[in-house]
Amino acid sequence: MAGIKVFNTKIRSLKNTRKITKTMKMVSASKLRKAQEAQANAKSYAQKITSLVSRISASVDTDIHPLLKRRPENHKALILIITSDRGLCGAFNNNANRMVNQWIIENHNDYPRIDVSCCGKRGYLYFRKRIPIQAYYEKVTINPKFSDAVRIGEDLSRLFISGEYDEIYLTYNQFFSPLSQKTIFEKILPIDPKALIAEREAQKTDYIFEPAVPEMLSFLVPHFLYFTIYFALLENSAGEHGARMSAMDNATNNAGDLIDRYTLLRNRARQAAITTELTEIISGAQALN
Repeated sequence: MAGIKVFNTKIRSLKNTRKITKTMKMVSASKLRKAQEAQANAKSYAQKITSLVSRISASVDTDIHPLLKRRPENHKALILIITSDRGLCGAFNNNANRMVNQWIIENHNDYPRIDVSCCGKRGYLYFRKRIPIQAYYEKVTINPKFSDAVRIGEDLSRLFISGEYDEIYLTYNQFFSPLSQKTIFEKILPIDPKALIAEREAQKTDYIFEPAVPEMLSFLVPHFLYFTIYFALLENSAGEHGARMSAMDNATNNAGDLIDRYTLLRNRARQAAITTELTEIISGAQALN
């Protein structure tokens, strides 16, 4: 059995670890509230703009705007993967990385060229030696900003319109609760208006447009793409803080269980040492007699 000094060292180390994990849990809980508020504020707007784009685009010729135009053949795909910059959040990042990796394995015969762009350090570190990296956007997932989404969306639009890629996909973790995040994998370019909402809401309607259709779509379609990316960043940010809060809570509880276990073992070791000393004293006294 290990000595009392060894157990005291382990217990002291575990108590320090428990303080750190408990503090990290509280910090993540505070950040989660802010992230949830931003996500909730954006959710209603996301639903409205999705409905608007779907209804308008379904009523016009999709060849009017290049981001709506489907390619006759798809040979080159790009995946924008959103992860976190930091770890210590359980399987949060691994779920997204594995889903992208599995999709690449399953579809590499259909797409001779598959590249990735990364938002978040964890995705970049995972894929940099596995597959060509088109772009790495640093520090855009810590505090999501619409300006970052616009920059990313402009890059993706340029790559799609120029013919560099035929399809562009997006993957991120959607937030439901601190204990539940779902990994989403969806195609964002070309935009398919009828796939955005229910079919009954995307029926062709004879609208009167002011300004003209090309001018309206030139603003509305790119803005929809930018907001799709921005909303994914918000969802992923909330999911990251929720996952980290849950992971740190589990780590705190595990540290407490280990402290209790080592305290019991230390007490047993101390009791055994006392019993040994008493036995030696009694034996020595009897020998003197």
